Amino acid sequence: MLQTIIQTIESPSAAIRTAAQARIDSLAKPLGSLGRLESIAAQVAAISGTITPEARRKCTIVMAADHGIVDEGIACAPQEVTAIQTINMLKNLTGICALSSSSGARVYVVDIGIKAQISHPDLIERKIRPGTANFAQEAAMERHEAEQAVLTGIQMVQERVNKGYNLIGTGEMGIGNTSCSSAIFMALTGASADEAVGKGGGITDEALALKKQVIAAALARHQPDSRDPLDVLAKVGGLDVAGMVGCFLGAAHSKVPVVIDGFISAAAALVACRFNPLVREYLIPSHRSAEPGFTHIMQELKLEPLLHLDMRLGEGTGCPLAFGIVDAALSMLNTMATFDEAMINRDYLVDIRP
Repeated sequence: MLQTIIQTIESPSAAIRTAAQARIDSLAKPLGSLGRLESIAAQVAAISGTITPEARRKCTIVMAADHGIVDEGIACAPQEVTAIQTINMLKNLTGICALSSSSGARVYVVDIGIKAQISHPDLIERKIRPGTANFAQEAAMERHEAEQAVLTGIQMVQERVNKGYNLIGTGEMGIGNTSCSSAIFMALTGASADEAVGKGGGITDEALALKKQVIAAALARHQPDSRDPLDVLAKVGGLDVAGMVGCFLGAAHSKVPVVIDGFISAAAALVACRFNPLVREYLIPSHRSAEPGFTHIMQELKLEPLLHLDMRLGEGTGCPLAFGIVDAALSMLNTMATFDEAMINRDYLVDIRP
C-alpha cells in the first residue's frame, strides 16, 4: 500500500502554474513586486489545478511520541513532558494552539507513540508502540512499525482532506526528537554531527558534545542505508517523525499544499522527498529554525523559509504563520485588479526580476 501511494504521486499542473503566473504578471503592479507571494500563489494554483484557488481551510496535524534516546541524558527535558504537553495541546494551552487560533486554523493531535497512556476526547489514538527504543543501543523500531507510522500520517491527511481541509501543517511533540532528526539527516546525507546536531529545546555545551558523540556512535553501529528511507526511520528515527513523513506523502498524493515547521518537520520532509522527489513541489517552508541542521536540509531541498523570526519551539508553530501568508497570496491572485481592469496602460513596465 505504501509503495502504491508513493508511486502514484503526480506533479502539480505546469500549465496551471504558467497560467497563474501570467495572471499575476497582468496585475496592476510592477512585475515581480510582490516577491514570494507571487510564487506561492502560482504554486498553490498549480497544486489546486485552477488559477483561482478557493479559500484555504487550514489545520496542523501534530504527531506526539516518545524517544528512547533520552535515556542517554541528551534531551532538554524529562520524558514525561511529552505526555504533559500533549494534554496541554488538547486543552488549547500551548504555543501551536495560541498561534493557530489567531489564524483560524485547527490543531489535530495524534498519539502515535507516547510512552504513557493518556486520554482525552479530542485525542486521535493511533499508538504504534509506547515510544521508540534507545537507538544508541538498538534499532529505534521494527521496519514494519516505521511503515505503519508513515501510513498513519498518510491516513491522517486523507481524513482531513475528506473533511474539506486544503492546507496542511505538520507539527510534533516528543522529548528527544531533535536527536532522531539529526540522526536521520546525517544518515541520509553523510553530514557531520557538527552540521546536524544542535541544542534542541536547550542543553548545556557539555550535553551538546555528548549528544553529538552519541548520535555519531549510533550511526556507526547501525549503518542505516541512505538509499532506503524506511531503514533509516527504523534504525534511528522516531514515530512522530515517521508520522510526519506520512503527512508530507499524503498531502502530495491528495494534491494539497503542506507546510514545513522547523528542524524536525524539515527532517521528515527530507525523508518524504527521498521516497519520491515530487513531494518537494507541494512543500511550503514556514520559518528558519535555529537548529544548525535545518539550514542544511533547506539547502538539500533547495527551499527557502518564508520567515526569519528566531523561533525554535517546534510543535508546528511556524505553520499557522505561514497559513496567513498563503491566504494573502491567494487574495492577491483572486481579487487584485489587472492593468486592464484598472484602466492603466502597462507599456512602461520594465521587467527587473532576476
